[in-house]
Amino acid sequence: MKDLIGSPGTVSGLTLRITQSAFAAASIAVMVSASNFSTYTAFCYLIASMGLQLLWSFGLACLDVYALRRKRDLQNPVLVSLFVVGDLVTAMLSLAAACSSAGVIVLYARDLDLCRVQIHLPCRQFEISIILAFITWVLIAISSHVIFWILASF
Repeated sequence: MKDLIGSPGTVSGLTLRITQSAFAAASIAVMVSASNFSTYTAFCYLIASMGLQLLWSFGLACLDVYALRRKRDLQNPVLVSLFVVGDLVTAMLSLAAACSSAGVIVLYARDLDLCRVQIHLPCRQFEISIILAFITWVLIAISSHVIFWILASF
């Protein structure tokens, strides 16, 4: 049960963490490149959440590289419980940020039709950043699910 895909200290775990970092960084980059994103609180929260996700995933990716190079086992109860808590916290923050940002863009694009009326509003960039944030959340949900099952197997 401990040899699940995406386990810490494995190549699949490293790949999962790198893709989480890449999608979080892409979400940040797209949102920051949009003009006037900082006037919307939900979008600022998305940037903060994706920044935390980027730091967490990149840190765990570095730990996976260390474990792979030194052939160390990262599956002890203390480390795995730390990974579970960190993954669940960042997953909840990422989901909340993506949902709140999606709510704002649905309001502007669909309900108020502001994206069509005010062409200076970069709604496409907002939407792309939110989609990337949801993909990041799916990836962190996968890794938190795997880590939770590893913790349950101890």
